[in-house]
Amino acid sequence: MDKSAIILAGGSSKGFEEDKGLLKLDNKPLLTRVVGAVKGVAEEVIVVTSSQDRVDLYSKIVPPTVRFVINDYEPKGILAGASVGFEAAQGKYSLLLPFDAPFVSKEVISLLFDLSNFKSAVIPRTPDCEMEPQQAVYNTAIALEAAKLAIAEGETDLEEMISKLRGVRYISTMVIKELDPDLKTFFTIYTPLDMRKAVVMLKPRRSQ
Repeated sequence: MDKSAIILAGGSSKGFEEDKGLLKLDNKPLLTRVVGAVKGVAEEVIVVTSSQDRVDLYSKIVPPTVRFVINDYEPKGILAGASVGFEAAQGKYSLLLPFDAPFVSKEVISLLFDLSNFKSAVIPRTPDCEMEPQQAVYNTAIALEAAKLAIAEGETDLEEMISKLRGVRYISTMVIKELDPDLKTFFTIYTPLDMRKAVVMLKPRRSQ
């Protein structure tokens, strides 16, 4: 197996009346939208979450082929969740995605996979050198080793794992704009205001 998708679904739902993964945008739960984006691109889909209660909730809204793993690390966090996902993944390369990014582009993630051969990671980066490490492809075995090392050192951020990788390919968001002109792929819902923005973003762009 070459391609796994790891969806990190351990984030806080503070400020929302229900679990964020279940929030509906255009009548589709956020988690369902992300799972749908990787369909046909990745050969397996793994959802990393924080408890069995969330597994029970999420398993009702995704296909039965989706695998769930629980992040038992303390403290929990993105790095810990990624490590758990890498450990469970069977693909040589693993795509990381957050569960609250409703506009993930199949074209963009396909490009990241296409560029991943013989690299430890393919990571989007802005012209200002701001990385998008949660929407990137990693060599599974190499990233797992780096993640475990960073966790052992008390780190919690993905950037600390990335600093231990060699052979990272950075792809400019200027290139990604050719496939996703508004870079909607990287839009993430943190607050109810972001959810309202997402509703507006669903509307087609007006022609100039």
